[in-house]
Amino acid sequence: MAEKTIAVPDFSLSPHVDQVGIEERAARFTKRSIKKETKLNGLLLALNMIDLTTLEGKDSEGKVKQMCYKAMHLLDVYEGLPTVAAVCVYPSMVKTARAALGDSGIHVASVATGFPSGQAPRDVKIRDTKFAVQQGADEVDMVISRGKFLEGEYNYVFDEIAMIKEACGDARLKVILETGELVTYDKVRKASDLAMHAGADFIKTSTGKIAPAATMPVTLVMLEAIRDFYYKTGKMIGMKPAGGISKSKQALHYLVMLNETLGEAWMNNHWFRFGASSLANDVLMQLMKEKTGIYQGKDYFPLD
Repeated sequence: MAEKTIAVPDFSLSPHVDQVGIEERAARFTKRSIKKETKLNGLLLALNMIDLTTLEGKDSEGKVKQMCYKAMHLLDVYEGLPTVAAVCVYPSMVKTARAALGDSGIHVASVATGFPSGQAPRDVKIRDTKFAVQQGADEVDMVISRGKFLEGEYNYVFDEIAMIKEACGDARLKVILETGELVTYDKVRKASDLAMHAGADFIKTSTGKIAPAATMPVTLVMLEAIRDFYYKTGKMIGMKPAGGISKSKQALHYLVMLNETLGEAWMNNHWFRFGASSLANDVLMQLMKEKTGIYQGKDYFPLD
């Protein structure tokens, strides 16, 4: 297909990030006092923001069906418990997930564009995206071409995101920056600005395949980019930290940071997600502790 070039904003104007300042601000969010009722509400909200994920070479229809069952039945003995936001799978498993979830209201997200490396020809990336959407994906999690970005080929990366956005049709697009490979906060900020201007509905930290994955300072850089983009354009963009968030206490810290940086409008799963499947069980354990006073071990909860 013919490539369509879109005018790229001057990303040399992306602001410099004060490393010391951003790390100090991120650390302060971990020191907020969270009272019992607020903690309970935060845990329920965090659970409802999780994208349950399986992205392994050994994924099978049976494994995906089991994960979808878990998504719909997190803990049946706990009345009124919300579901997770979405399940995230490879394009080849979208149809299976779509059928298993039925009318549960849980979204199906699919990675695409040569996940996790992004090292695929552009026409393959576009076909990958279209296939996922045709199979029933509500959301597409794409990876940017980090090599091109690090070479300063911003027009290339911008055009590619814009083309994938077009290929998504009505599906929402999450753009994965793979911040662990971008190294500096300045590059994270620049990539965030680029992705949002190119049409991202969400910006996402990581694939979960590279260390470091999500960190609070990196997420804060991206949240501030979203805030500045909103002030400039009036358009809300979602945020998804992914990888490395496995404990409820961490999730609550992220929610405090989200609320104090972007405000109440972003405090829902339409605008914020956790890409952290292991987080779900820890949140369930904490919820049962709050409800019963008894801390149940991890063996009481299924891994998949």
